[in-house]
Amino acid sequence: MSDFILTVNAGSSSIKFALYAVDGDWTAPNVFGQVDGIGGGRGLDTLFKIRDGKGNTLHEGRIATSGDSAPSHHEAMSAVLGWLRQAQPQGSVVAVGHRIVHGGERFLAPAIVDDRVLDDIGALAGFAPLHQPHNVAGVRAARAAFTDIPHIACFDTAFHHTQPDLNRRFALPQNLHDAGVKRYGFHGLSYESIQAQILRQDNGPNKARVVVAHLGNGASMCAMRDGRSVATTMSFSPLDGLPMGTRCGRLDAAVVLHLLQQHQLSADEISLLLNRESGLLGLSGVSSDMRTLRASSSSAARMAIDYFVEHLQREVAGMAAALRGIDLLVFTGGIGENDAALRASVVEGAGWMDMQLDVEANLAGAICISAPSSKVEVRVLRSNEEAVIARHVARAIGRLAD
Repeated sequence: MSDFILTVNAGSSSIKFALYAVDGDWTAPNVFGQVDGIGGGRGLDTLFKIRDGKGNTLHEGRIATSGDSAPSHHEAMSAVLGWLRQAQPQGSVVAVGHRIVHGGERFLAPAIVDDRVLDDIGALAGFAPLHQPHNVAGVRAARAAFTDIPHIACFDTAFHHTQPDLNRRFALPQNLHDAGVKRYGFHGLSYESIQAQILRQDNGPNKARVVVAHLGNGASMCAMRDGRSVATTMSFSPLDGLPMGTRCGRLDAAVVLHLLQQHQLSADEISLLLNRESGLLGLSGVSSDMRTLRASSSSAARMAIDYFVEHLQREVAGMAAALRGIDLLVFTGGIGENDAALRASVVEGAGWMDMQLDVEANLAGAICISAPSSKVEVRVLRSNEEAVIARHVARAIGRLAD
């Protein structure tokens, strides 16, 4: 009988999951998968995909529905559980780890979930209304499916609690700061994964001043000194900082006032505009997907890519300024890992920082893509948030030493 840890990442319409053997290889799960099309009234079947650790498809199908409603998180989790029990009849899930977007000021480390903790996580929904309710729904569904084992919440904001107070503040009155209006930062599990990989690769003291660019549909950067977060581009919410797939990124607050007062948009309409209709999609009018924009002949698509690159170059400089220098730049995330042209544009644009590209290594998808003469090393690493969660869970249940 093998013991497994299940990791769960519940979004608004999807559940991503992975299964790790407690005594196995922590760099790759035994199986991983995703359920898409959860909730809503689309009247569509829900797509359910599962692959093994090497990426081979083990199952691909749909969760049948009746009526006009797609399956709930509970129903989707039941389907996942049923498949896992059938495919791993000799296995036993001993704990479940959950990605939670916002931990506020209380949750600065992984936490064992009980009713009180879950209520406290839910109470943070006002800080992350587009993410937190769905994270909580996933936890509730998993707790209903796995009633007798521990559930561990792992927080995207926790990695950034090491930032100095100066970098966590807005220039707002103290009472608002005390009420929680501050820079939290996100993508922390991804940055933790990259930091762990740097330590393994360097086999000793790592580069002291590191900037990591997590570039996907959501995008941010983090400045790390000696492995700890010093500054990051996302702040009070995942809306701030870099332009993203459908999010606007940094925006003059007066624009929101203008939309309210002059365009008479409601708060919900503004939220939809800034979170779902802006970014690469809004700039291009074509797509939020960088691959589609690359393939497009539209001048607006080209402009959207140029805009993204320009702001990447500015934020690399800003993160380096927070560190008072830079020793290593890391690209990760779907765009960062796969778009060689974008990496080239960013590195070449940072030539004034003594950063130089190895063109062939970049095109070949090498880990190190900086030229030997470059004073700043540049790497491309694949983030593994699920493995970070699994290891946190193993430590929490006493199955892995620090």
